Amino acid sequence: MGFFDFLTEEIAIDLGTANTLIIHNDKVVVDSPSIVARDRITGKIIAVGREANQMQGKTHENIKTIRPLKDGVIADFDASEKMINMFIKNIPALKKKWFPPALRMVICIPSGITEVEMRAVKESAERVNGKEVYLIHEPMAAAIGIGLDIMQPKGNMIVDIGGGTTEIAVIALGGIVCDKSVKIAGDVFTNDIIYYMRTQHNLYVGETTAENIKIKIGSATEDLQSPPDEMSVQGRDLLTGKPKQVQITFREIAKALDKSILRVEDAVMETLSQTPPELAADIYNTGIYLAGGGSMLRGLDRRLSQKTDLPVYIAEDPLRAVVRGTGIALKNLERYKSILIK
Repeated sequence: MGFFDFLTEEIAIDLGTANTLIIHNDKVVVDSPSIVARDRITGKIIAVGREANQMQGKTHENIKTIRPLKDGVIADFDASEKMINMFIKNIPALKKKWFPPALRMVICIPSGITEVEMRAVKESAERVNGKEVYLIHEPMAAAIGIGLDIMQPKGNMIVDIGGGTTEIAVIALGGIVCDKSVKIAGDVFTNDIIYYMRTQHNLYVGETTAENIKIKIGSATEDLQSPPDEMSVQGRDLLTGKPKQVQITFREIAKALDKSILRVEDAVMETLSQTPPELAADIYNTGIYLAGGGSMLRGLDRRLSQKTDLPVYIAEDPLRAVVRGTGIALKNLERYKSILIK
C-alpha cells in the first residue's frame, strides 16, 4: 500500500435518471433525486437533490430545474458534473478532510450506452478528482447486488426497471450474453399517468403529483390481492382553469400503464427468445430477478410471471440493488476486474 493509497477514498456511484446513490465505506451516504436547480441569470447551481426536487414544477422564470440525466445517460454535461461534485462534497467522511482526496470510483452505466456517452461519464468522474475510474454495466451490478454469483457457468436473467430505461440481460460467466435496453421505465409510467388524468378527468397534474400517484396506488394489473385505497388527487381543471380534486383507484392507473407494461413484457419475451438453449434451461430453473424502482409496481411480478411462465423474484430493497452491487464490485476489484470497463 503506497502513500497515495492512504489518501485515496473509494466510492461507488449509481448514476440514475431518477436517483443518484453513492456508497462510501460500505454505507449508502447519498440517496438523492438526480435533479439540479440553476439560476438562469448567473448560471449558478442553487440546489441539488432533495432540495431541487421540492422546487420542481414550482419555479419562477429565474430558476430552472434540470434533470441532467435522460434515459440513464448524461444529457446536460455541465449540470451533471456539478451535481456529482456536490454530492461527493456532501459525503460526511470526506467533508472532514482538509483537502479533497483522490477517488477510486466504480460507476454503473446502462448496457445500451454508446462509446461517446461512456466517455462523458468518465470525463465527468475524472473532473471531480477521480484518479481511477471503472465503469460497470447496470444489469451486472444489479445481479451482484441481488446476491447472484455471476462468475458461475450458469444463466441468470435480470430485469432492472429504473427511471429512464429498463435493462434486461441474461448473464453467465461474468458477462452479458444477450441484453435489451428499452426506454420504457419509471418516467414513462409517470407521463402515462399525467396523460390519463388529462384525457379521462380533464385534470392537469404535474410530474411530482403523478409520481406520487404511481407510488401510492400504481399497479400493473387490475386484479390485486390486497388493493390500495383510492386516492384524492389535486390539480388544475382544464375546462374551468380552477384547482380541483378527483378520486382515483388503482384500476384506473393499471389501465393508464397497460400499454407501457406490455412493451416491457415484449422486451422480456424478446430477450428470452434470443437466449442460447443451455442458458434458457438454467433460467427455467432460476427464474427472473427484478430490480430497480419500477419493480415495486404492485402486481408487476405476477404479471411478468404469467406472461413468461417463469417464477419472478423482486430483489430486496430493489432501489439499492444496483448501487449495492457496484459497491461489492469496488470492494473486490481483483475478482471483478474482468467485468469492469477501465
